[in-house]
Amino acid sequence: MDVKSFVKAARLRTLPLSISGIIVGAVLGNNNVISEVSVRPSIWSSSVFWLAILTTIGFQVLSNFANDYGDGIKGSDKNRTGEARMVSSGAITPKQMKFAMLITTIITLVIALLLIYEAFGSENFGYSILFLGLGIASIAAAIKYTVGNSAYGYSGFGDVFVFLFFGLLSVVGSYFLFTKHIDFKIFLPAISVGLLSTAVLNLNNLRDREEDKKNNKNTLVVKLGNAKAKKYHYFLIIGALIAAFVYVFLDFRSIYQLAFLVAFIPLFKNMKTVATNIIPSELDSELKKVALSTFLFAIVFGSGQLF
Repeated sequence: MDVKSFVKAARLRTLPLSISGIIVGAVLGNNNVISEVSVRPSIWSSSVFWLAILTTIGFQVLSNFANDYGDGIKGSDKNRTGEARMVSSGAITPKQMKFAMLITTIITLVIALLLIYEAFGSENFGYSILFLGLGIASIAAAIKYTVGNSAYGYSGFGDVFVFLFFGLLSVVGSYFLFTKHIDFKIFLPAISVGLLSTAVLNLNNLRDREEDKKNNKNTLVVKLGNAKAKKYHYFLIIGALIAAFVYVFLDFRSIYQLAFLVAFIPLFKNMKTVATNIIPSELDSELKKVALSTFLFAIVFGSGQLF
């Protein structure tokens, strides 16, 4: 069993995107707690924060393993653009990948249970059950994206999954872990992170549109067509900008809160690239830019709330 192949299948470059929502929700949640206590706790010394990060990384690696396995056994990765997939290339057998998925699921569940106990203890049993259910739902969603006959990634619902889990659940959930309540303004940055994460998926699907169409992988891009999918991409990025602006307007305390605008400079350049793109394979290099811009947004947006 080649460890390097599993590291490649884990697709480590996707991890910064996966933790973006956790950073935003945790910083805002911790900031809310700070306003209620005399001692100023640091987010970096919070066990809840780091356990949430590790749980999310576990979910992301599981999703990447499942995608590699699902697309591999369906033959969808035979002529794909971008980094090679391990099951379709033969570097990892389907049986080995299923075992890796099982181990990753067990490890992630253990970390999730530690997170739930650290956040809620034994006195908030209802919250613990709720978050355990959300954790199980996240595992099921990660696997069902490409695995099985009813894989929703093959019927155009992948965008919904990314928006809900990378955006709403990630930001609002991590916020709740700190505060034990929900401020409905938190849904605005959650929408921003969700839309930007969905933009990464949409860009990926724009790149792979022709191959996906041949393999009956009916992503939203395949259903919309190239021209409409590009307009959808602009909507995702501009929508994320508007949602972040509205949050800052409603909760304005400092000009530093507008620092997140720096993350949209490469995103607007990406919109121009997408608009003029003719050869889909050339969009591959844009994926990393949009993913890292989302991560930058999370860092700068969160930092801006501390001043």
